[in-house]
Amino acid sequence: MNHSDTIEKLKFNMIDYYKGDPKRIHHFIKVHSFARLIGSLEKLGGEDMFILECAALVHDIGIRPAERKYGKCDGKLQEQEGAEPARKMLTALEIDNDVIERVCFLVSHHHTYNHIDGMDYRILVEADFIVNLYEDNASVSAVKSALKNIFQTKSGTEILMKCFNLM
Repeated sequence: MNHSDTIEKLKFNMIDYYKGDPKRIHHFIKVHSFARLIGSLEKLGGEDMFILECAALVHDIGIRPAERKYGKCDGKLQEQEGAEPARKMLTALEIDNDVIERVCFLVSHHHTYNHIDGMDYRILVEADFIVNLYEDNASVSAVKSALKNIFQTKSGTEILMKCFNLM
């Protein structure tokens, strides 16, 4: 299976995982779309783009197990509970182990904003912020704070500024 086919299968599997929860389905689809766009504009290629796309699709997979175990799903619990179901879903698609390990690392750190160690991680965080700021109806000051403290890619910065009319 080529990368494009694998991404589409993973997307479908995530829709099945979140069946009956359109808000969460729409969330990961939007994060994936922004991540893919930023990755493309930032010239991310090949395996790095594949890792980014996989991570964007499964980044919040820890929500359901966190809710079952703890009755809540804050960012740290998502990180804590996400690697296991992500690994299971990615392994079932016969994705290479090195890709699975990096995706699981990203899932386990996507709400940790210090020590971002690669463009895949940086872009995932920025794409998730773009979507979360909108979905949470964030204030202008919150958007400006994220712009100042989180965004570093040229493309992610420009998209955020255009989305929230900060230009």
